[in-house]
Amino acid sequence: MQIAGSSALVVGGAGGLGEATVRRLHGAGATVVVADLADEKGKALEAELGVRYVRTDAISEDDVRAAVGAAEDLGPLRISVDTHGGPATGGRLIGRDGEPLDLDGFRRTVDIYLTGVFNVMRLAAAAMARQEPLDDDQGRGVIVNTASIAAYEGQIGQLPYAAAKGGVTAMTLVAARDLSPLGIRVVTIAPGTFLTPAYGKAGDQLEAYWGPQVPHPRRMGRSPEFAALVQHLCENDYLNGEVVRLDGALRFPPK
Repeated sequence: MQIAGSSALVVGGAGGLGEATVRRLHGAGATVVVADLADEKGKALEAELGVRYVRTDAISEDDVRAAVGAAEDLGPLRISVDTHGGPATGGRLIGRDGEPLDLDGFRRTVDIYLTGVFNVMRLAAAAMARQEPLDDDQGRGVIVNTASIAAYEGQIGQLPYAAAKGGVTAMTLVAARDLSPLGIRVVTIAPGTFLTPAYGKAGDQLEAYWGPQVPHPRRMGRSPEFAALVQHLCENDYLNGEVVRLDGALRFPPK
């Protein structure tokens, strides 16, 4: 699919992976909407690149509809990338004090990391379905979601997060099948350990811990590497219904 001339929605576009994706798609000729809750960073990207920032909570139907509408105003919406995050409940299923893991925390984590992805995907797909097909394959657009290798090897204390990300991976093929008559592809990236600005000074400590555990290259991932894969997934029309691990062959240990 051709990126230039398309409108792209990047949910979580002010974060590390999202910002790199915004820059990559913008550089490839897309008109981009940054949908996020980080006003300062989102407005800074708007001023620097000429993209549009829309304050968006991924689990709000009204917010996502507004962001999708803003993207449609800029051109035919053909690309939706969801990298949004948020607070996640952690802890063992039964804590050292004998108490079970908090139910409300589990629900919040699943709401943010799974329900939010579903919300963005369904509303972006509805907008893409209104576009004219681009080519002989009747392609209308592509949706790129973000899971995690925790979906496969969740660590001790990651049960809510792993459950949510596992849900994202499970939705991928089904959504691709659902949307195939409309010419909309669905793919998911499952990143390993990525070093983003959100870690601040702690990033050095994380690099020292995780870097040696990655088979090759022996370091954490970089946001531009994630963004480069997003671009390829957009441009390669035969990638559909697939979850792509981006992890340097890392497999999470139990803890």
